[in-house]
Amino acid sequence: MKILNSTKVDINKIFEFYKIATDFQKTKFKVHWPDFDRELIKKEIAENRQWKLIIDNEIACIWATTENDPQIWEKRNEDKAIYIHRISTNPKFRGQNLVNEIILWAKKYANQKNKEFIRMDTVGENISLINYYKKCGFDFLGLSKLKNTSELPDHYQNATVSLFQIAI
Repeated sequence: MKILNSTKVDINKIFEFYKIATDFQKTKFKVHWPDFDRELIKKEIAENRQWKLIIDNEIACIWATTENDPQIWEKRNEDKAIYIHRISTNPKFRGQNLVNEIILWAKKYANQKNKEFIRMDTVGENISLINYYKKCGFDFLGLSKLKNTSELPDHYQNATVSLFQIAI
């Protein structure tokens, strides 16, 4: 198992994973991911903020990171944190607790960048997902109604989000 930055070669696989995740979300939840802009993903790749977890030479999971998330975290954005977005797992690797692997990696990554927190959000109040992330070691910080979402993807428009963090 290894974690690497995604490359341009991975773009189609990333969008395949997003489609699979969105189709699953549509069966379970009212809010689901929109179609993400390819330019956003290309930018994340160019900035080394798009990641992949490789198992047996196959992409098992992808996610993106940022060190700034002011529209979601507002005043808390001033804290030293990394933010994880859009975790999406290859169906072949579901149930293998890959979020725990991401957290182990994120702790090292955050330490290297002199950060104090690992943070994530999900749209809505999805109790099973909240419990899952708590089981993975995140503190659930509660719900937050987003105020300024002009630069965020469509699923954040007029949304309430669940906020999570791990202190390093």
